[in-house]
Amino acid sequence: MPSSDALLDAALEPVVGSKTAGALKKAFGIRTVGDLLAHYPRRYARRGELTAINDVPLNENVTIVAEVLDVRERPMRARKGSILEVRITDGRSGGIMTLTFFNQAWRAKDLKAGVRGIFAGKVGAYRGALQLAHPDYELFDGEDERDSADKDAAKWAMQPIPIYPATSTLASWQIAKVMEIVLATVRAGAELPDPVPADVRNERKLLSLNEAILKIHQPETDADWQKARDTLRFQEAFVLQATLLDQRAKAKAQAATPRAPKAGGYLEQLDARLPFMLTEDQLATGAEIAEDLQSTHPMNRLVQGEVGSGKTLVALRAMLQVADSGGQAALLAPTEVLAAQHLRSITNMLGPDLSATLMPTLITGQLPAAAKRQALLRTVSGQARIVIGTHALLSDKVEFFDLGLVVVDEQHRFGVEQRQALRVKTELTPHVLVLTATPIPRTVAMTVFGDLDVSVIAGLPAGRAGITSHAVALAEHPSWITRVWERVEEELVAGRQAFVVCPAIDAAGAPEDDLDALVNDEVELDTDEAKPEKASVESVAALLREHPQLGRRRIAELHGRMSSDDKDAVMQAFSAGDIDLIVATTVIEVGVDVPNASTMVVMDADRFGVSQLHQLRGRVGRGGVPGLALFVTHAQPGTTAYERVEAVASTTDGFELARIDLELRSEGNVLGTSQSGGRSSLRLLRAARDGDVIMDARDAAAEILASDPGFAGHPVLAQAISRRLSESERDFLDKN
Repeated sequence: MPSSDALLDAALEPVVGSKTAGALKKAFGIRTVGDLLAHYPRRYARRGELTAINDVPLNENVTIVAEVLDVRERPMRARKGSILEVRITDGRSGGIMTLTFFNQAWRAKDLKAGVRGIFAGKVGAYRGALQLAHPDYELFDGEDERDSADKDAAKWAMQPIPIYPATSTLASWQIAKVMEIVLATVRAGAELPDPVPADVRNERKLLSLNEAILKIHQPETDADWQKARDTLRFQEAFVLQATLLDQRAKAKAQAATPRAPKAGGYLEQLDARLPFMLTEDQLATGAEIAEDLQSTHPMNRLVQGEVGSGKTLVALRAMLQVADSGGQAALLAPTEVLAAQHLRSITNMLGPDLSATLMPTLITGQLPAAAKRQALLRTVSGQARIVIGTHALLSDKVEFFDLGLVVVDEQHRFGVEQRQALRVKTELTPHVLVLTATPIPRTVAMTVFGDLDVSVIAGLPAGRAGITSHAVALAEHPSWITRVWERVEEELVAGRQAFVVCPAIDAAGAPEDDLDALVNDEVELDTDEAKPEKASVESVAALLREHPQLGRRRIAELHGRMSSDDKDAVMQAFSAGDIDLIVATTVIEVGVDVPNASTMVVMDADRFGVSQLHQLRGRVGRGGVPGLALFVTHAQPGTTAYERVEAVASTTDGFELARIDLELRSEGNVLGTSQSGGRSSLRLLRAARDGDVIMDARDAAAEILASDPGFAGHPVLAQAISRRLSESERDFLDKN
């Protein structure tokens, strides 16, 4: 076993053997002793408290505590051999499950009536009864202790048993046995390096790292693991915030070229031709950005704003300030549809004269070879002062003459590595402006974007007519779908246009290539009801073309499998009014701006997240025409899925929806690794719940950093920061 200071980084294979180490790596990505120790129990069971069997979900892997009720062996009907059926119970009325073993009659020697244990496997159903086929199990020892003094029996029965995140090939108790091998070294005196300084720990009455690790994995009482969890949760927040604050300080210490506006320059020319006044929030955010851009240190600012609040205009004004200084700006968009939309809207805002001078240029992966060569030449020569593109901008083939500003639209679609790939395309670090139309609660912003300064655009431009939203509950009122299509036709009769959004492209349920797997917005679908087939672009478009009224309308399809030219052609025709209705996937979720579009129908709305529904709704009601959003769902009222849809229908306040979203979503889905290159892969910490802990940890880390830049005087903390960053990099490489 390595020395204590190297213990956490020690490879697992020499400690537990190659077979076990390989299984842990494959199942959970666990490579080191530190990785294993940070694989915390997800809950605790007790020998004396049995799991409610009727509550376990079908078709999922479960770990339960139960008691053997009876055992019987019977011959198989169609072949030689026998089936051993073991009924287990939770001691409650009807709480019975059958364990089935084929040709393993010898198990009856251990699985006797009255024996308790932990049983794990995938829950199935056979003739209406719950069943585990060939489950793993571990029977409780300690029958002697249970038969001794009552006090010892009570202690034995109520001692918490850690239940670990497990897989079908690696059971919870197998992980516990591996954990014991490592914990034995800790018990023998190996001192785990604690990144939280003793004075910070003592002030908060926290345990040492050694104590916390031992008590979370092998508690004797509930108080043990609760105190350990509090300690480790603070430690996680502390290291995370120290990492973010350190990165922020290092970024601010880098050199950047100041980008000052010029009297009579491009920025003033744009402002002079705008047909409207900027909102107060746009002016305030613009002033913060303008000041940042004139600094000799790089700007790193996040602008979060409501759907349609004018973030693109704020970003364009920043680009023109950089152009005034002779520099270039790159705008990184998540999809080709959005990149093309940005090019059109920026060109329109600039007008013909400024556009001819600044030459906004598009670079995407699907550009024809000749167009791509011309775009690359314009970019490297500096002719193109504004370059807009998708991930193609990150290619080594894309070179800039003087890249002064990187604008990242919809940050949650990109990791920090992608942002960094653009930063290195210039000698001095460019300024960075990150945009998101997903309102972010403060604790989440601190956890995910803690290395960025934050600006908020809450107000909407004048002249917006607003959006009315309704949840259409087909489970209760299946006939309402008829009224949905009637309502769409009424809007089209009035000369307006409409979107219909589906979660899949075709009947096979294939998701949208670009956006459906949105990590920040994954949805835990309810499994307690049979769901109809996913609505798809192909099936819904076919249905509408056969509709008595809508069938006469000009209907087009739009999804990620279409070529870049085809997608662009559909959007341009829609913008020009040559298409009445688009049936699309979430490829139209962000950035699409057609003022005449009044109606948004989202099919199977419960298959989308709160933030995604809010984004989709933002595609209508963008001009003087009132918007209408109809969220069609088969979810049963009262389920989480329906509550999610109803929540979006109840308010258009994105910040209120962000709060509701945190309450409704499972904690594990609040943050996704793609948001920040892996650093949001939280273990015990939850931004939705632990705001006070995060704030406290950030204050403590900031106080130390102020007196000890770079944490040179805190080597254990510096090592923990380095370890976390290397984990993030490793996770990123694994995913790519």
